[in-house]
Amino acid sequence: MKKYIEQLHFITHDLESLSHVEQARIVCEAGGKWIQYRCLSKDDDALLADINEIASICDDWGATLIVTDHIHLQGKADIQGFHIEDMNADFLRIRAEVGEACTIGGSSNTLEGLLRLAHEGVDYAGFGPFAHTDTKPNNYPHLGVQGYEQAMVQLKTQQVELPVLAVGGVTINDVDALMQTGIFGVAVSSAINRAEDVEAAYLDFYQKLR
Repeated sequence: MKKYIEQLHFITHDLESLSHVEQARIVCEAGGKWIQYRCLSKDDDALLADINEIASICDDWGATLIVTDHIHLQGKADIQGFHIEDMNADFLRIRAEVGEACTIGGSSNTLEGLLRLAHEGVDYAGFGPFAHTDTKPNNYPHLGVQGYEQAMVQLKTQQVELPVLAVGGVTINDVDALMQTGIFGVAVSSAINRAEDVEAAYLDFYQKLR
């Protein structure tokens, strides 16, 4: 079942200045169509409180709500899908658990990982890190533009159709070069939610991709 995937994924993050709900509201009011709620610091009750409020905002603005991990919350809130960060996750099992109608995204930092995700039927893949990021610290090598170019050539050669999004340290100045590699879109957190004007920062990314 082919799903709708937006080119610009906004990922919420734990911030002192803005709650996850406030981040989602600002982005949706700016025209955002894809909110990925990423919170790994709260218990289920607090998660559901956030998710239910964000789901209501997304419904009002016609945005898709994706939750990072926490697939055990399916059916307890109006969630359209899940993004699984564990690169070793069994996506065949996850698909069987959540059903065909649920959107599933996966993460990878290698071509081999992308091929596995495609084989196991994810609906899109976050591929990174593109550059240094403080949102999700890790020791993986930065892919850079060349890493995306090489991966997209290989996917095309092997006739693999998978929406690939660059993630990890992507700034507005990187978008043009990244999109020229053949990727589907970008996933952004800090470059938007840490900007002085969050709405303007989102719109800058949105317009770059149109």
